[in-house]
Amino acid sequence: MKLVIVESPAKATTIQKFLGKDYKVLASFGHVRDLPKSASEIPVAHKSKPWARLGVDVDADFHAIYVVQRDSAKQINELKKAAKEAEEIILATDEDREGESISWHLLEVLKPRVPIKRIAFHEITKSAIDAAMRSPRDINQPMVRAQETRRILDRLFGYELSPVLWRKVGSKLSAGRVQSVALRLVVEREEDRRRFVRAGYWDAEAVLNRDGKQFKATLISLNGCRIATGKDFDDVTGALLKKGSGAPVWLKEEEARALVPTLQKAVPWKVASVEEKESQLHPSPPFITSSLQQAASTQLGFSPRKTMQVAQKLYEGVDLGDGNREGLITYMRTDSVILSEKALQDASAYIHKHFGEAYHKRRQFTTKSKMAQEAHEAIRPTDVFKTPASLSSRLGKDEFRLYQLIWNRTLASQMAAAQVMRTTVDIAAAAPGSEALFRATGAVVVFPGFLEVMNDRQRENELPPLAEGMKIGADSNSDVLLESLEALQHETQPPARYTEASLVRRLEEEGIGRPSTYAPTVAVIQQRGYVSRCGTALAPTYLGIAVVMLLRKYFSTYVDLGFTAQMEDILDAIAGGEEDWLAFLRRFYHGEPASNTVGLKPDIDAKLEMIEYPAIPLGTTEAGEPVVVRLGKTTPFIQRGAGGDGNTISLPDQLFYDELTLEKALELLENQAQRDESLGICPDTGKPILLLEGPFGPYVQLGEAEKGTKPKRTGLPKGMALESCDLEKALYLLSLPRELGLHPETKKAIVLGIGRFGPYVVHDGDFRSIKADDFFSVTFETALALLQTPKASAAAKKLIRTFEKQAETDPEISLYQGRYGPYVTDGSVNASLPAGTDLDGLTLEQALALIAVAAERKKNAPPRKASAKKPAAKKTAAKKAAVKKAPAKKAAAKKPAVKKATTKKEQ
Repeated sequence: MKLVIVESPAKATTIQKFLGKDYKVLASFGHVRDLPKSASEIPVAHKSKPWARLGVDVDADFHAIYVVQRDSAKQINELKKAAKEAEEIILATDEDREGESISWHLLEVLKPRVPIKRIAFHEITKSAIDAAMRSPRDINQPMVRAQETRRILDRLFGYELSPVLWRKVGSKLSAGRVQSVALRLVVEREEDRRRFVRAGYWDAEAVLNRDGKQFKATLISLNGCRIATGKDFDDVTGALLKKGSGAPVWLKEEEARALVPTLQKAVPWKVASVEEKESQLHPSPPFITSSLQQAASTQLGFSPRKTMQVAQKLYEGVDLGDGNREGLITYMRTDSVILSEKALQDASAYIHKHFGEAYHKRRQFTTKSKMAQEAHEAIRPTDVFKTPASLSSRLGKDEFRLYQLIWNRTLASQMAAAQVMRTTVDIAAAAPGSEALFRATGAVVVFPGFLEVMNDRQRENELPPLAEGMKIGADSNSDVLLESLEALQHETQPPARYTEASLVRRLEEEGIGRPSTYAPTVAVIQQRGYVSRCGTALAPTYLGIAVVMLLRKYFSTYVDLGFTAQMEDILDAIAGGEEDWLAFLRRFYHGEPASNTVGLKPDIDAKLEMIEYPAIPLGTTEAGEPVVVRLGKTTPFIQRGAGGDGNTISLPDQLFYDELTLEKALELLENQAQRDESLGICPDTGKPILLLEGPFGPYVQLGEAEKGTKPKRTGLPKGMALESCDLEKALYLLSLPRELGLHPETKKAIVLGIGRFGPYVVHDGDFRSIKADDFFSVTFETALALLQTPKASAAAKKLIRTFEKQAETDPEISLYQGRYGPYVTDGSVNASLPAGTDLDGLTLEQALALIAVAAERKKNAPPRKASAKKPAAKKTAAKKAAVKKAPAKKAAAKKPAVKKATTKKEQ
């Protein structure tokens, strides 16, 4: 028996069918060893070493301490057992650096005594696997060394700079070689938006009609001078970039509105020129990792992570329904746009057969990216004759849409350019003192070429037949009818925030990261709380801004785009055997006086004590007081001067940095000062009633806070406007919880209150939620009627989807939306999903991993204390469940307070 080792079970299943019974194909389940992730994983022999926490001996040639990961131990034992029975071991991990490294680690762990072969392939098809088996090779040691150098580099960067953030910003923060640069890009785009000054400008638009076909023409010049457009204005000042001779005309509202009637009276206008020019639209190259992620984001709405998850399924193999399982696309982590000769020939055959010879244009694109590394192919279908339509019944919705995207792009890359006829028509309108020129443009696809297979066909905007000298007027005798003329307002727009797709594109352009790192990088800056989603855009949080400001001020080299890209080039050189990995690590970490390189460790040691707690500047008041944003224990807050009463206020949610001008900050402080004034006096206590705003929203308070005592407070119902809260409503809120009356049947109280989930009425433990709009009008009768209405199960679960079983005997794994958020379950164990999890992109493997962790946690949880009362043992199962749930509810009520307190401490 020959043992073949791949990374994933799905790939193993597909390849096993190709190779037959003489081979045994097993999965390593990804990486099998890594640097220690915690102190408990550090081998005892190294725990006392000064470098132990790094997992890398920085004093002895950067020797890395690798440990078998806990979740890999069981699989490693199976692989060892299979290796002892094998006559030959074939390592078939992915062909990139990461895959090469996995193969090397497998050798280090298994220590086999039988012949070893290494094979690699671009696609999981029988022909590709057979070809790879005929051409085995040794493990590429330079590639392994480059990957291991990257891992050590990232560990040193993160484990040395992250503690700086813990001390100066907050605990549990992290810095990363690529993630910190990506975060810097997001933050600096937000800073650009904040500096941006909008500029308003005007032009005019004419609606014209020729033989029933309507078209538009825009004012482009006045008295021989070009009309200013958005590109003519300075982003920071809002003024024209060019002034004086040759400057464009900045048309203001008054001028534009006055120009319209003047030109309307100047009819007839005339067609000054008509120019037709044929142009070509060329297809884009086949997909690489970054361009696939960008296209999937803009066209399908996929996140980079989801794109890679779906692509992985297409690569590893899909059941084609005839007992065969085969990969549908080539390897999806690539930066090469090259297509194999077979792929080129297959595309040619398909195009000739289905479109004709005129539609074919053989192209072999060149990889221009400075990041191009391994000799991969572009991402393409393994068989172009397997059309999306032919596979529609075999693929899930997401798999089908992504496959269609890849298939279309690949085929289009080998098709002829589209021929487009573009028409430009200039129209002259002359009035006393005002000679205006309008322009209309149109385009017609003469020959579709590659557009024939693209979903986004070129938008046609055909103009009617026009000729120079034609007259344009408001009557039917004119060649062209002027239907309307209107002055239009425009405003310059700040640079758009990055989306996940555009951030990936920028990273690629700058040479930062590699195909396998894009999706994790974009995901981690969100998971760390450095970036939040604003629609599809990425907006930095104040935590993320503070982190970047600290790193940029004290360690600018390590978050510099050029420096990070240079390190990627060096790693590429190591992979090519052109650079000494050890010399590079020494220079990076310890420094090198000969090249004037300080080194990460000496740099941190020299600067650590001088680093100040970061404050985000907003500006300076007329009195010279600085206004800044600081990170509070729970939320960021604005501080004026030295702070103190009236000079600090918590930032409202969703108020991003680009909107937080100095004027806005001072307005928030002023509004708070006004609200701090009492709404009136409580008639029962004589204390003032205050309307305040805290980090968790507005609330009313009875009296001033005094040392050692906490005044009574009640939060405003969600959705209630601050300005609608008067003394009467404040007193009503402070009276809560209040008894409305006794239930006619039980004679127990019906109580009105506001809780964690909003306003409610409760009777004998039976709760009903109340809408905020109805809260102040609730009477005993309405409360009683609400309690008598059958309770809508707040905890009722909603099935989102059920995962496809890998085997008939496997338990059914389902994804539900529960009261407290989404979770997965196998029927006996429930596992909550981490915040921010992409529900559409969640895979069966991820769900099983979450359930396994939850099951282990449940297994190791301390047993509940038995009830002291013996009769409890005789209760029904329903009552037992109620008894068991009670402590959990109590714990849940206490937990947020504990968590908040911890958060305060951390930040």
